[in-house]
Amino acid sequence: MSRLVESFSLIADWDRRMTEQANRAGNYPSVRWAFSGISRLGDGIFWYALMVLLLLIDGHHAVRPVMHMIVVGLLCTAIYKWLKALTSRPRPYCCSNRIVLFVAPLDQYSFPSGHTLHAVSFTMLAIYYYPSMAWLLIPFATLVALSRMVLGLHYPSDVFAGMLIGLLVSSVSLSVFV
Repeated sequence: MSRLVESFSLIADWDRRMTEQANRAGNYPSVRWAFSGISRLGDGIFWYALMVLLLLIDGHHAVRPVMHMIVVGLLCTAIYKWLKALTSRPRPYCCSNRIVLFVAPLDQYSFPSGHTLHAVSFTMLAIYYYPSMAWLLIPFATLVALSRMVLGLHYPSDVFAGMLIGLLVSSVSLSVFV
């Protein structure tokens, strides 16, 4: 076996083991309930509510930040859908009988985590415009990312890729949009 194939095999094995470990936390009903709720909020509900709240509280001053978030959200959706179709990586629960699916997936494939991608990009943008929101948004984005592994939907590499893409898209958008 070549070193490259061996390296990928080791990474895939680590990814599976870490997902199994995170997923075991879902065996506790309170943990499963909490992460299911966080994941559901991460479907978009939390971010849409945040945008509406910003407009209600900050009025016309929030129009630019909200429009920025909408544009980035649409771009992130296009990127993650393209990557999922390109890679067609099966979700963890499909590949290991030790991983339990605790909530229904929104789509078929695993790579990258769209929830994490959006959570990171929206968090970065919201904090850029409203730094005082960091205390709420950073922990929420972190919990969204963790929820994807606990619920059996993603591997750590899916979540890490979503995080990196979210950081990249939001950073590039700030250099272009602002």
